[in-house]
Amino acid sequence: MLSYQHHYHAGNPADVHKHALLAWMLDYLVQKDKPISYIETHSGRGLYDLGDEAALKTGEAARGISLLEQKLAADHPYRQRLNEVRFKYGANAYPGSPLIAAMTMREMDTIHLAELHPGENAVLTEHLTQWDAHIHQIDGFKLAQAVCPPTPRRGLLLVDPSYEVKAEYDSIPKDFAKIARKWNVGILALWYPLLTSGSHGGMLSQLTAAFPDALRHEVRFPPVREGHRMIGSGMFIINPPYGAADEAARISKVFAT
Repeated sequence: MLSYQHHYHAGNPADVHKHALLAWMLDYLVQKDKPISYIETHSGRGLYDLGDEAALKTGEAARGISLLEQKLAADHPYRQRLNEVRFKYGANAYPGSPLIAAMTMREMDTIHLAELHPGENAVLTEHLTQWDAHIHQIDGFKLAQAVCPPTPRRGLLLVDPSYEVKAEYDSIPKDFAKIARKWNVGILALWYPLLTSGSHGGMLSQLTAAFPDALRHEVRFPPVREGHRMIGSGMFIINPPYGAADEAARISKVFAT
């Protein structure tokens, strides 16, 4: 949705969950001397300032990255990206998933980013200017359908919708199935919120039935503020890389302590 602005929520506990797993998977992929593709359907602006008015207004980063970062291993790929971003952009800088991907990938790799919001797309383009990223102002699922299977075929797709439109819970399993048929060797990762309403339940049932071998990983945390309906974060990963389940278990311990 064009009304969603992630800079109010950057660095929250769900971001830590999603970005820690993403950084680990990307780091796993680039260990081989073979090119990869990275596709993201809902990119946002790529770089956030946790000291700006929007971030401070919600206080979500204080319950997320500020609280959880030190519980990750010092050599974790996510912490490495965080350190690199802060060195480059300042102590309050926080990388979104496009920047985590861009800073992990190599010259031989290919990156496609979709962001429909014109303002966010412009900022994303500015933030990614030094990387050879293909940035599209288009619906993310339309981009995924257009470029899949990508070249190179080895790689990862991240789907991270706002879920502001309730119909997304019904459409995502169908969209995922279409992409999986086209790109049957790709790592397809979907982030979803755990809500007090249980809105995600039907979507997860459909996905689990269609992809029984997928990795489903969830962490729970207290609401970041009074009245907030998100009480956890989930990742549904088709074709998870070797070791992803073990890494997910380590991340679970970060949220449990």
